[in-house]
Amino acid sequence: MHVLLAEDDLKLGELTTYMLSKKAKYEVDWVQNGEDAYDYAIATHYDVLILDWMMPNGDGVEVCRKLRKEGYGGAILMLTAKDSIQDRVIGLDGGADDYLVKPFEIEELLARLRALTRRNFSPIREEQVTIDGIIINRTSQTISKDAKIIQLTPREFQLLDLLVDNKGQVLTRELIFERIWGYDTDVSYKTIDATVKLLRKKLAKFSKGTWLQSIRGVGYKLET
Repeated sequence: MHVLLAEDDLKLGELTTYMLSKKAKYEVDWVQNGEDAYDYAIATHYDVLILDWMMPNGDGVEVCRKLRKEGYGGAILMLTAKDSIQDRVIGLDGGADDYLVKPFEIEELLARLRALTRRNFSPIREEQVTIDGIIINRTSQTISKDAKIIQLTPREFQLLDLLVDNKGQVLTRELIFERIWGYDTDVSYKTIDATVKLLRKKLAKFSKGTWLQSIRGVGYKLET
């Protein structure tokens, strides 16, 4: 299970991330403010979003409402110290699928996450995506056109797939780095640039245009 945890309390965030990662073997991304929570949610596929109600730069309810307004269909669990009936109503009406009051036991959190994923919120991703006549195959991690097939490396394909999922949107180098390589690796941001360069060469064999656009000082986006 891939989970996004948005929690600004350092101790609780560290403990929850550790327990989800070690006890349940989940893949967890942890952010500490509403702005990052929103950016990560729209840039990455998660099985569940865990949003703390009180966060800087956009609280959990604001983030939830914004995502739902834009058509986000994934599961969202609201995490908060607010325990009145009215607060629960606000959270659920804001688009949350479940509500867990602090303090909580990790076993209850895990049970609620399992229950949410059983409800199959996330849409099934298509095996193939076609853009400008180029077929992107998620199973074989290849790109093809007119019977010509080019194999991509795992990193090249992850980068292309991430940009395809967010076509037209600028993704920061920081977000790309974290999503594909992770901050616990020894590689630098230059690795992103090198991977983009190699991917562009392969795409150029099928398309004369520049799909992968560099946004100076920010990151990259895919535009056809």
